[in-house]
Amino acid sequence: MMNSAQVLSDLAVGLATGSIEVVDLSVTLSPETPVIQLPDIFAQSPGVSFEPISEYDPAGGNTWYWRTIRMGEHTGTHFDAPVHWATGKDYASNATDTIDPQRLVGPACVIDKSADAAANTDTLLTVDDVLAWEAQHGQIPKGAWVLMRTDWSKRTAAVDFLNDSHTPGPDSAVMRFLIAERDIQGFGVETVGTDAGQAAGFDVPFPCHTLMHGANKFGLASLANLDRLPATGAILVAAPLKLKNGSGSPLRVVALVPR
Repeated sequence: MMNSAQVLSDLAVGLATGSIEVVDLSVTLSPETPVIQLPDIFAQSPGVSFEPISEYDPAGGNTWYWRTIRMGEHTGTHFDAPVHWATGKDYASNATDTIDPQRLVGPACVIDKSADAAANTDTLLTVDDVLAWEAQHGQIPKGAWVLMRTDWSKRTAAVDFLNDSHTPGPDSAVMRFLIAERDIQGFGVETVGTDAGQAAGFDVPFPCHTLMHGANKFGLASLANLDRLPATGAILVAAPLKLKNGSGSPLRVVALVPR
């Protein structure tokens, strides 16, 4: 077996030579970033806003530029921690500042549902989809990130991206399967949230949030460039900001991909 030092050395060489590509899976945060729209009875997450603290002013002796930022924790490409949902609130180390960083890096399994999503915006990932994928690519390993590719991130207009809450996602059964039978680390999507737009009416409402966080696992939403990843073989790095008691945070998700 290759020793760990050699693995890291080979990784460094691969990054330096370009034989390993770093693929950015994140969207740009700006005032135009779409934010999830909840029913009026709930508090709403604010959009992204920036306010200058200072601008360049060499004549006045100020040579730096910086800003304050304001946004909800679950804005743009973002991480969902277990504490985000009531089912995950009682775990130890369930917030962005206490999660073991070892859990933030792992293999990525990309299941392509883009053709189905193009035909039906309410399409769902099912257990049959996962089993069909495994018949071709092998069993999803323990601790993997399962990413549902829909090409939804190519919808650049906010109205099309939010689509009046008609967006694809996982059904309840596949969440139970991925948790109990595959023990994955987390689930990621290209849409504004990890659940389908109509998931409030499922037999388990919002199954990714309810079940995934109830099992002390993670979510990633508003991913991009999943079409640039292989079905298997990529390593995902998804490290949220270390916010005190953070329910989640925007983050820069990257994947290490053999070129």
